[in-house]
Parts: sequence; structure tokens; C-alpha cells
Amino acid sequence: MTDSNPPLFHQYELLLQSKAQLQLLNNGNQQINSVMEECQLPLIDLTGLESSNEKERRACSREIFGASAEWGFFQVINHGIRTELLSRMSKEQMKLFGVPFEKKSTSGILDHSYRWGTPTATHPNQFSWSEAFHIPLTKVSEAACYGEFINLREVMEELATAMSKLARSLAGVLVECLGHRKEIFDDICHESTCFLRLNHYPICPFPGDVSGLVPHTDSDFLTILHQDRSGGLQLMKGSQWVAVKPNPEALVVNIGDLLQAWSNDTYKSVKHRVVANSMRERYSIAYFLCPSYHSPIGSCRQPSPYRHFTFAEYRKQVRDDVEKIGYKIGLSKFRLVNINTNSNSNN
Repeated sequence: MTDSNPPLFHQYELLLQSKAQLQLLNNGNQQINSVMEECQLPLIDLTGLESSNEKERRACSREIFGASAEWGFFQVINHGIRTELLSRMSKEQMKLFGVPFEKKSTSGILDHSYRWGTPTATHPNQFSWSEAFHIPLTKVSEAACYGEFINLREVMEELATAMSKLARSLAGVLVECLGHRKEIFDDICHESTCFLRLNHYPICPFPGDVSGLVPHTDSDFLTILHQDRSGGLQLMKGSQWVAVKPNPEALVVNIGDLLQAWSNDTYKSVKHRVVANSMRERYSIAYFLCPSYHSPIGSCRQPSPYRHFTFAEYRKQVRDDVEKIGYKIGLSKFRLVNINTNSNSNN
């Protein structure tokens, strides 16, 4: 490995030291190497949302609703974020991850947000072969965070603004589909808890044994993802992993845990992962739409299958789960029993 990559191999070796862990690895390989089919996610042209024709606007909203309820994932084109901006961001991102590992990990670039691997992993199946910068939106415009990466600041500011606008627009559509005013999340989402995450997945010498990013659901309302053409994103459809075919013209959107809870399970937060690659490295950029820490998540209607909780409570539960057992339990700990709900849309 070059000196720009983190010591993933060394950390991975440490997780292979006992026979018990090796057995866990062998068991996990059955899932990592399971047979998958490639799928084309629902592709939605967002031009319809701006149409002067009410039928076209409603038709586009129904597409977004349907994909969120059935898949929990969809792709959007004509989304308002310029291809040139995404291309510039990708170039600056590659420059950033190309600096020596020691510099990335010790210099405090991007508000000390650099992370790699999975520090809480207790066996190989919990280890992610990747590195990332996870930056709060409140820090994106601070010049002190960038050091020598002056050009990165300009493009990140522009991209954060554009992705935030898109995320709130899509969230507004999903809220309206359930009979609520579209501004409801504008009232509770705040830049201090919304993030941009820059991801890099280095080439992995044993991709069948480890994930680029371990299976998980997102702990937010909504995620917007721009990925390169390397592929590797997979989601759980039914009981099978399916590979998402990259579309260079589209952004990927997925529902997070909080929107599933708020919608009384109408919208689905779906487990997904990134597989490691022995031939090509992979880059992606994700935007996470989150509420302020003390905002109640609430429900689109009562009765709700979930007890009331705040984002701070949910984040704490996730951290506790990861520290104790190596992965998050998710919404199940907030679910009530013997509650019947009607998840039909008002759209």
C-alpha cells in the first residue's frame, strides 16, 4: 500500500488472531459472497416537480413516494446539481485522500473529522475497508479547516448548499405525500447535525473476506449519494443482496431510520453495504439530512409503532450498541408492541 492509505491491512490482521474470530469470518463469508443480481434502481426525473402542470407534479411525487415505500432507495436525474460541480468535487476529493496517511490523521484537516476502518470492530465481519471525512455543515465554510486545500473549500461550500436544497425538497415531497406541510423538517433540521461525508475505498487484496462498508442503515431522515463508476453499492431487497448499477447521470437517494419511524414504517430504511474491490478504488460523497439533537422525531399520525424519542437518544443508543456488540440494533429498541397502524398514503 502507498503511504496515503491507512494501515487497514495491519488492523485487519489483528482481528484474525484467534481461531474463534477466524470461524466468525468463515461464517460471514457466506453472506459476503452470496449470489447477487444487478438492479437498476427506480429512476426519477425531477423535472416534473418544477412543472407548471399539476398532474405532472403529482405524478413525480407519486414516483418518489412509491420508490421510498417499496425500495427505500431511488435515483434522481435533472436534480439541479451541476455535473461540472460534481466533477470538481471528485477531483478535489481525490487530491485530499492522496496526501500521506499521517498528515490526514494528525493535521486536523476538515475539523479533525478523518476516520478509517472500524475502531469498534471485534471480528473481521465488522471491519470496513475504507477511510472518510465526516464534516458537519457548520464547519464547511470555515477557512481554518482546510489548510492548504483552498480549492476544496469553495467547491464543498457550493456542493453542501446544493445537496441541502435537494434533500429538503425531496423530504418535503415525502412529507406532503403523507398529508403534512412540506416545511415540517425545515423546522427541526439544523446544519450542526447535517453532514457531508467524503468516502474513499482503497483497493483490497481479499475482497471476498471483508466489506468496503459493513451492512447498515442510515441514522438520519434522508441521504443523497454521488458515487463514481466503480460500483460496489449493494442493498437488501427482500432477503437478497442486489448490486446497484452505477448511473453517471444520477444521484442515489435513500431513506434513513428517522424517516421510517416518522412515517410509521410507510417509508423503508433499507440495509445496504459497499463491497470491497481488488481491482479499483472507489470514491463517493454523501449528504445526511438530520434533525437537531433535541428535536422529537414524532410521527405522521397516531397511533405510532414507535415510542417518542429524540435524535440525541437515538444517536446515543446507536453508539452504545456499536460499543457493546459491534453493530447497531436500530429502530427495534424504540418500537412499541401490540400497536396497529395504517400505513396507507394520503397521496
